[in-house]
Amino acid sequence: MLNPATSGVELPDDALLKKFDVPAPRYTSYPTADRFHAGYTAADYEAALEGRGEAAKKTGLSLYCHIPFCNDVCFYCGCNKVVTRDHERSAEYMRVMLEEADLVGEKLTGSRTLEQLHWGGGTPTFLTDDEILFLMGEIQKRFPFEADGEFSIEVDPRSCPVGKVKTLRQAGFNRMSLGVQDFNPEVQKAVNRIQPIEMTREVLEAARAEGFESINMDLIYGLPKQTRESFKRTIEQVIELSPDRIALYHYAHLPNIFKPQRRIIPADLPNAEERVNIMFDSIRTLTANGYRYIGMDHFAKEDDELSIAQLNGTIQRNFQGYSTRAECDMVALGASSISFVDGNYACNPREIEPYYEAIRAGRLATCRGFKLNDDDKLRRAVIMTIMCRFELDKREIEAEFGINFDEVFAHELKKLQAYAKHELVELTPEKITVSAKGKIFVRAVAMQFDRYLRESNRAGGYSKIA
Repeated sequence: MLNPATSGVELPDDALLKKFDVPAPRYTSYPTADRFHAGYTAADYEAALEGRGEAAKKTGLSLYCHIPFCNDVCFYCGCNKVVTRDHERSAEYMRVMLEEADLVGEKLTGSRTLEQLHWGGGTPTFLTDDEILFLMGEIQKRFPFEADGEFSIEVDPRSCPVGKVKTLRQAGFNRMSLGVQDFNPEVQKAVNRIQPIEMTREVLEAARAEGFESINMDLIYGLPKQTRESFKRTIEQVIELSPDRIALYHYAHLPNIFKPQRRIIPADLPNAEERVNIMFDSIRTLTANGYRYIGMDHFAKEDDELSIAQLNGTIQRNFQGYSTRAECDMVALGASSISFVDGNYACNPREIEPYYEAIRAGRLATCRGFKLNDDDKLRRAVIMTIMCRFELDKREIEAEFGINFDEVFAHELKKLQAYAKHELVELTPEKITVSAKGKIFVRAVAMQFDRYLRESNRAGGYSKIA
């Protein structure tokens, strides 16, 4: 077992894992995205944008831009993407996305100064240097940047030579996330992503030289050809490179949903026991080498903003994972993007053509979404607090929502008794605290407060914790 005093997380034994390793949502939203419905329309999203300035609780603004293009397909990928080498397609897409930004801007009330910006994909570094500078400049004309804001981009080292790193910094980005997955050549070959460690090192060192403030590295365990020993070496190499943050994702093999995964040979995948051992080995090694366990699959150095945000209680969770700032409204642009504005989730279509059709017709592309009611807002606050802080002060929730916590959540507290019995949570009259041993199961703890899941019993559609 790990020392909770230094790592903040304690790994469960086999019996405990078997009992509590259940399918559970990742809670990048509440309600979860599978609850969004087509009854929510562009008119509803427009109303949310127009009403934002009148909201009782003023919030900052965040912007997400989805860039779906990739030069090549990675066989494991489940992202919404377009594989192409044709930059005419990306030029057209940028034009439409800026038209969408104008449509949003016509309706948006309240502050439009960006505290946060994120480009995701696909592969945002698919764009040329000129395209990056153009798009970022046009965004800034519409949404001014806060002086000390966080502006991040997902980077594929294979499409980001050192010169492009300089361009990213010139454009205004100050944080980046490097896609790595695994440094083992056999694994890279099996997933069609050849990326020598030297290539990643060059990008990382260039980013540091250019003054990027925080650098994340994405890894995936459970990929074909991975073994406990091979991934141990990858983790050691990552530690040598010393990124500020690490995301360690679990590969979900769903070839019926994601066609590229059909090119992965099932016999090459590590079995369930090996996957768990890979995850636990990685947690042990990372927490023993200066990385704080933030939650689920995220780690950060103790002096990184993400660790500090967790300690001071400002850490948040959204569709990009954990965030360092107090909650912002999020406007999202592009195909498949999901906005969250004034208690409203608004989702664009995954396919590019219907997205283009709507925007060119002068209307927002919202195809489904969800407007939170008072109970949703209450449960969202409870779930996100548990997911982000591992601790919930009942009095804070009572003061914000005007409720008696123990009365409203009597059913949920009863369900948590099983977790308390095994010392995964501590229940007191004032607080719910997830223990060091319970942190691995935080999704399952939070899930107890999910009314929609309880009423429909749809947990089987989610991934297991380990």
